[in-house]
Amino acid sequence: MTKSVLSRRKFLKAATTGSLAVLAMPTIIPASAFGANDRIRVAVIGINGRGKDHISGFKKLQNVEVAALCDVDKTVLQAGAKDFEKKYGKKVKMEGDLRRVYDDKNIDAVSIATPNHWHALAAIWACQAGKDVYLEKPASHNLFEGRKIIEATNKYNRIVQHGVQLRSSVAIREAIQHLRNGLIGNVYMARGVVFKWRPDIGDQGVSAAPAELNWDLWQGPAEEKPFSKNYVHYNWHWFWNYGNGDVGNQGVHETDLCLWGLDVGLPEVISSTGGKYLWKDCKETPEVLTSTYHYPKQGKMIQFEVRPWMTNKEDGVEIGNFFYGDKGYMVVNGYNDYKTFLGKERTPGPAGKAGGDHYQNFVDAVRARDKSLLHGPIETGHLASGLAHLGNISYRLGRSLNFDPVKEEFINDNTANLMLSRPYRAPYIVPNVV
Repeated sequence: MTKSVLSRRKFLKAATTGSLAVLAMPTIIPASAFGANDRIRVAVIGINGRGKDHISGFKKLQNVEVAALCDVDKTVLQAGAKDFEKKYGKKVKMEGDLRRVYDDKNIDAVSIATPNHWHALAAIWACQAGKDVYLEKPASHNLFEGRKIIEATNKYNRIVQHGVQLRSSVAIREAIQHLRNGLIGNVYMARGVVFKWRPDIGDQGVSAAPAELNWDLWQGPAEEKPFSKNYVHYNWHWFWNYGNGDVGNQGVHETDLCLWGLDVGLPEVISSTGGKYLWKDCKETPEVLTSTYHYPKQGKMIQFEVRPWMTNKEDGVEIGNFFYGDKGYMVVNGYNDYKTFLGKERTPGPAGKAGGDHYQNFVDAVRARDKSLLHGPIETGHLASGLAHLGNISYRLGRSLNFDPVKEEFINDNTANLMLSRPYRAPYIVPNVV
């Protein structure tokens, strides 16, 4: 079947099947295939870090308009709008409060790149306001939140994409198909690694919040604390009130791929250990973390390791995944590169390197009003983020945990179950009923 006779809907549905032939085909559909009413107006919320990539990612797509930028820091917002005008030759609407974005009936979708503690509530409010959502990883700050986003997505019939872009990589989708087809045999174990430079951040103590920052809105659902330069604008990742450490930061890409490659959900037994061994700074999350996730019924397991530079690479990998089977193993380096090694002699097998466009995949699903087209539906985001959350709970409690993946709760463990959610600060409450 040629591209000229392949309908857009059939093409997009075929792209989700995993066929190697289909996966090799381009996924960009010309704007001429749609009418003027298919134009999608996107607002990017949180523009200091990953939001910059969200802006450029949507701007390059045909018939998509980045219509508004939103950030609680006026300095960041104004600088972002000025940069936008310089790059793209047009002004962009600025908002300091995401609730005003949701009130704007001209906005079709929002792309959320706030700190982790805001992800779930921002996504739920967006669904309630009738907006589709591209949600930066991790989908949630705790396990309870991930389930609530799924409920909101279904209740309000929204399209919600989890921002793990390797899900749209042609090479990685091909690699997954090799695993499903038995290339390396019975795949019994996955390993994810995150080795990144995470330096000493010191301890700057507390101080008055800068006038340009809406500190109350920045904290949102989290427990209220005095302002510290240690939090804003990146190092919040290393504090439990706002972040989830590196397993819940960079690591969500790799936890997602572990689950996808093994074809499993949440585990039954979790064990995690580590600590702060390098710096005497004020980080709360571990610098080094080793976690294991067991699936006794399926005879499978996941190992996950976070450690900072300086360190060795593993098979050339600093950030990536390994899959082990009884006929060989697979190495995934980053987001779009895989290799396989077969038999006792580790003979090189199929390999590939090719990217994809996760933003385009989201836009295609939005236009079709068909969530089945998504490469990274929110359900996958809940599981990948949830794996990180479970490992962090085991680390913080200092013991192995038994978990019921159907009920999504720990077995006879009230202390651990309390850590599946958090107290919320009014009016920024993640609701039990969405």
